[in-house]
Amino acid sequence: MTFSRQERNDRNVKMKSLFWRYKTPEGFDDLVMRGDGDALTGLWFEGSRDDRRAARGCERRETPVFRGTCRWLDAYFAGRAPGFTPNCRIEGATPFRQAVIDEMLKIPFGVTVSYGDIAKALAKKRGARVSAQAVGGAVGWNPVCIVIPCHRVIGADGSLTGYGGGLGNKVALLAHEGIALSSGRLSVSTCSTNERGLEVDRL
Repeated sequence: MTFSRQERNDRNVKMKSLFWRYKTPEGFDDLVMRGDGDALTGLWFEGSRDDRRAARGCERRETPVFRGTCRWLDAYFAGRAPGFTPNCRIEGATPFRQAVIDEMLKIPFGVTVSYGDIAKALAKKRGARVSAQAVGGAVGWNPVCIVIPCHRVIGADGSLTGYGGGLGNKVALLAHEGIALSSGRLSVSTCSTNERGLEVDRL
């Protein structure tokens, strides 16, 4: 099989690890995204625990998936529903990590759930106990922040716990979504139940 020069160039782009930067609004650290030309494989805040791996060994190049991710982020930071999800490929996701990601993707804008809530939802599906600690490990592993909204997962007592993107960014993201904070915690006195039957904190 032979390929034209353009086809060879397209294949080479898709085989490379690429990165791009996104300028966030004031109050947030900027973002670094990583992809392979076809899919978004990582999104991290600059200066965070994980951003060092974002651009390592990568070529800086704008691609359609990066442009789409930028449009998604533009809509998110403007407070609008993006109406689509960037094409993502999660590298190294175990079945358990993928199950936790699937649960996080169900959390709506402006809503939080606890690690225990996700553990209970998974336990109900699996018919076996799932620990909140195991969920916490999978949430912390998430390589695509904001799009996969790990910032909406909190402690059972309303504590923000850790966040790979930095607690300052987690606080800013939750405030952007209209979620009230008091002394570094969410109020757990006002709870409602979302469509998944989970206890959630909201204004």
